[in-house]
Amino acid sequence: MRQRGISFKRALNEAIRTGLLRRNEGLRPRFVQQSFPLGAEHNFRWDTALASAEAMEDEELGLNLSLRK
Repeated sequence: MRQRGISFKRALNEAIRTGLLRRNEGLRPRFVQQSFPLGAEHNFRWDTALASAEAMEDEELGLNLSLRK
């Protein structure tokens, strides 16, 4: 700033303007996630899986509570 004889505010504004003008130069191509089919549809029973997870969690909580005594 001293070399150019300008204030900090002016140097900052010039840097911002230069950055905004060059923003479109040299941009990378936009990333697009590719997706692939995983084969036949699986008939997974989420309700059964969630019920099993709840039962395991209840069992573990009961064990933890019994060990505290």
